[in-house]
Amino acid sequence: MKQHTIKASFNLEGIGLHTGQPVKMTVHPAPENHGFKFQRIDIEDAPIIPATADKVVSTNRSTVIGEKEVTVSTIEHLLAAFVGTNIDNALIELDAAEVPIMDGSSAIFVAAIQEVGTEEQEADRNFVVIEEAFSFTDEATGTEYTVTPSENYELTTLIDFNSKTLGQQYAQLSNINDFNTAIAPCRTFAFLHEVEQLLDNGLIKGGDLDNAVIVVDKVLSDNDLARLEQKIGKKGISIQQGILSTTDLRFNNEPARHKLLDVVGDLALVGKSIKGKIIASKPGHTSNVELAKKLKSIYVKQRKLRDVPKYDPSKPPVYDTMQIATMLPHRYPFLLVDKIIELGEKYVVGVKNITFNENFFMGHFPNNPVMPGVLQMEALAQTGGILALSQVEEAHRWDTYFLKMDKVKFKRKVVPGDTLILKMELLSPIRRGIVHMKGTIYVGNQLASEGELTAQIIKAR
Repeated sequence: MKQHTIKASFNLEGIGLHTGQPVKMTVHPAPENHGFKFQRIDIEDAPIIPATADKVVSTNRSTVIGEKEVTVSTIEHLLAAFVGTNIDNALIELDAAEVPIMDGSSAIFVAAIQEVGTEEQEADRNFVVIEEAFSFTDEATGTEYTVTPSENYELTTLIDFNSKTLGQQYAQLSNINDFNTAIAPCRTFAFLHEVEQLLDNGLIKGGDLDNAVIVVDKVLSDNDLARLEQKIGKKGISIQQGILSTTDLRFNNEPARHKLLDVVGDLALVGKSIKGKIIASKPGHTSNVELAKKLKSIYVKQRKLRDVPKYDPSKPPVYDTMQIATMLPHRYPFLLVDKIIELGEKYVVGVKNITFNENFFMGHFPNNPVMPGVLQMEALAQTGGILALSQVEEAHRWDTYFLKMDKVKFKRKVVPGDTLILKMELLSPIRRGIVHMKGTIYVGNQLASEGELTAQIIKAR
């Protein structure tokens, strides 16, 4: 599956839910692997903030990202719209600190995206794939998540606010492609006592009965309604089935569906698409973001494992030891590649079996045998030499010489019994005999060492 962006830019104007300030927002197409980024064009130098979980600075009533003193808040409804419309990359310009609330849902954002259309890009979409089931509980909030494998992105939310009006509700989305019709129109909601407290504290200045569902959890007199009309600034409000609103609910379980919408938006902060089934009980922005961080860590681990070459000792090698000896000048005790198991135009994979009989173990170290790091780099260099020399005629007439090692790191000890998987990848085309490669050594699925190596192909004497 390929990445997507929008075909053309679009503009929307509205007000911020919490600030009450007017906001102009322009959403632009973005290149592959750009992700979602917000740009504050009202600030000098127009700083850009990536919409990723590690940039979240607050989850009080909405999700807020920031860098230094620059923030963008209430991003979750827009991010959910991107996910629901199959968008991977977009740049969002704002002239204020908050995404406009619009009608309190994702519907207007979805409609704007659909109007300009989407465009497939060349790069493949990146996924975090749930391979093993796990659960996650936020002890502070009582939020619980159960995450299990699935070929699709499936979501279920369960809410229970101990409210006679709402009762227990749940919402389910079996396929993210149904988001635009089943979830996007669902508005944010709050209880009346929360709204009054927020208004008294000068918050939710942009709140309105047209952009939120207000749940009434107490009996109101005519005087109470009159007071509310004055506080909210709206005449003719009424209570219908425990909802203070000028319009009917869009779904019987609209609050539970909106909670699902928030989960989709907050989990967009993973920065990757998700293949898995998530059941969220009493979710909130704080716990959603924590789950996003956990999913992102899973992706990072999976990414590293995807880079690990697969070694099957039963398969015949590309080159065995004797064939390697016809290409490289090294011999015992300095030939540090046993066989080549993969060879492409831009990469090579070799194998070195480490035994207690290696000569360097006599002095490094007695009674504590550890392979020297410099010899690990030498093993990589010899493996890279195979790739370089495979591209010249009469390879035995050429040698490769080290010029530089850079960004070298050692992650674990290499000891007798280890089998080293040596991978070398070209970082740039070979020019004038200069070979610049990235090298990694794995023991099983563990990274043992890595570095960038530069060598030169020179005619042998």
